[in-house]
Amino acid sequence: MPARRIAAARRAGVDRRGGADLGSRNETPRRATGKEETLTEATPPAPPGQPAPPPHPPVRPDWLAQRREAALEPALPIIDAHHHLWGAPHQPYLLEDFLADAGGGHDLRASVFVECRTHYRTGGDPLLRPLGETEFAVAAGERADALGGPRVAAAVVGFADLAVGAAIRPVLEAQLEAGRGRLRGVRFISAWHPDPAARGSLATPAPMVLLAPAFREGFAQLAPLGLGFDAWMYHTQLAELRDLADAFPDTRIVLNHVGGAIGIGPYAGRGRHVRAAWGAALRDLARCPNLYLKIGGFGMRLFGFGAHERATPPGSEELAAAWRPMVETCVDAFGPARCMFESNFPVDKAGTGYTTLWNTFKRITAGWSAAERAALFHDTAARFYRIA
Repeated sequence: MPARRIAAARRAGVDRRGGADLGSRNETPRRATGKEETLTEATPPAPPGQPAPPPHPPVRPDWLAQRREAALEPALPIIDAHHHLWGAPHQPYLLEDFLADAGGGHDLRASVFVECRTHYRTGGDPLLRPLGETEFAVAAGERADALGGPRVAAAVVGFADLAVGAAIRPVLEAQLEAGRGRLRGVRFISAWHPDPAARGSLATPAPMVLLAPAFREGFAQLAPLGLGFDAWMYHTQLAELRDLADAFPDTRIVLNHVGGAIGIGPYAGRGRHVRAAWGAALRDLARCPNLYLKIGGFGMRLFGFGAHERATPPGSEELAAAWRPMVETCVDAFGPARCMFESNFPVDKAGTGYTTLWNTFKRITAGWSAAERAALFHDTAARFYRIA
């Protein structure tokens, strides 16, 4: 059954492929219309000789305050599968800030903290300095537990420099100790593009790092320690992830931010072509049973939706219309049992508020089966990150 008909059936409350079946859906995704593809035209590339805009726009509380929404379906349990906490030199975003954002009425049960190069130790072995970030996240999680609200940082994804090879093993063991039972894996950002105008990440990794022998020696240390891997790259690199997943079938991998379909720089105005290539790459990745997918990150400049450029923040109905084609492509490829929603806060806070973001995902999945929605909002993240 073509995916466009599956999507229509979902919105009508019918799943013609087996009700609660959460398996893979590898049909061709429905084609988005131009109106659905973007909220506004993407920012054009910088003229030659001028620097590209910064990867992440600033958060503007006064701008966000223009849009307030009540939480839809407040009884639907949620695990936020991806967010950050950080201090200077960024705009500080600490536990109290996250709890304030999450206090808008949604039933947030737990969250996953993902590394963001914050609170590193300032001295000692450089390979061990990222342990400071894990200690910071764990401390935030323990404080949240004491407050009795959502289990913030119930799972922690830290950083370890896998590119040093097998020598990273003792660092991973130290990370596990620092994690105090919360560490579930590591993220190693491989997002690279030759054109600076196409980059949507602050990271500057080497090209094709996932294919490097030393990196793979380090990657091989994860599964024996019970650790998974968070991958973050652009859609132009997804074949590298397929190669990695094939080489390590026993290591569970989750791709962040739907695989980074670029909508800026040289890709601005080429959304249909980008999403055709991106969708084909996702369907290829979905053939690897050890690969999962995080759905979110659409508030980043990278995707070209341009919500942050609006005079007022868009509401969840408008965001749902814009994001729906990409969400449906993801779920059609991987199935709800291998997809999980993420807020990507505070990065995505530049374009929408926390309550509005989750309202958007609820609008997109309205009419889908209860089992599909439970997987996307809670159960897949709980299973992948072992959150009880």
